[in-house]
Amino acid sequence: MTLTIGVDIGGTKVAGGVVDPDGEVLAQTRQETPADDVAKTRDVIIEVVLELAATHPVTAVGIGAAGWIDAQRSTVLFAPNIAWRNEPLRDYVSAAVDLPVIVENDANVAAWAEFRYGAGRDAADSMVMFTVGTGIGGGIVYGGDLVRGAHGIAAELGHMLAVPDGHLCGCGRLGCIEQYASGNALVRFARAGARQEPARARGLLALAGGDAEAITGPMVTAAARAGDPVSCEAFAQIGRWLGIGLADLAQILDPEVLVIGGGVVEAGELLLGPAQRAYTEALAQRVRIPVAQVRPAELGNTAGVVGAADLARRI
Repeated sequence: MTLTIGVDIGGTKVAGGVVDPDGEVLAQTRQETPADDVAKTRDVIIEVVLELAATHPVTAVGIGAAGWIDAQRSTVLFAPNIAWRNEPLRDYVSAAVDLPVIVENDANVAAWAEFRYGAGRDAADSMVMFTVGTGIGGGIVYGGDLVRGAHGIAAELGHMLAVPDGHLCGCGRLGCIEQYASGNALVRFARAGARQEPARARGLLALAGGDAEAITGPMVTAAARAGDPVSCEAFAQIGRWLGIGLADLAQILDPEVLVIGGGVVEAGELLLGPAQRAYTEALAQRVRIPVAQVRPAELGNTAGVVGAADLARRI
């Protein structure tokens, strides 16, 4: 049985796990990410790998990192939450742990995990995944492989155009779908609703101490679950935009399965219901033609570790 290590690097934590060929995590560990210190971040990754390798006969290491990874899966060209700029992460870690290493974008890693072991495991060769968190990421599997593009940075699904000349996005463009269907968008919609109609946002404002600007994503989720109208409408708005984006992908790629993952999906039907309705309405003229099923992700917080480890097994 071939065992590999998957490492999931975020802005606050480095999580690692030993994973078997069935996608089962046999051992785990985690440390805090010293995100503003490149050398210390590398050292933490190495410590996590060596700790796991000391107790299991592993053959390779996969690293999932938020950022743009080059086509050779070796260098982090840019990371938004860690001080990496053209960081040769693969070679540095490989030399330190004496194992083969690959580096992959975190959304690609999560998508691969869902394709192999999660919501897309019954798909023969194609799946697209939206990861909906603070922002929006994505991953595309086609022909049984990750679509990475000529430069390694394909599937930036959050930066598809939704509204011409719309809200300014962190990427520098106007109107990206990330500005309308992400966790940040959920909070912006909820704050605006609470300011404009405070009587309909009593439950939400109570959680925020009466201050609309203090509203957070978890508050919106909690209030929506309790029936707060403004919070429910905020979810309906981001769900609608998400469904429209999924319909565009269905038209362009015609995958077998469309998966919605990321932290915001924990809200369940508050998000998935509006997204499914918008998706169905957008494809109403395709009733005689099969279209991809929309499913929630299944692997949760383990997707990064499992996907990275499985990609490492294929080196």
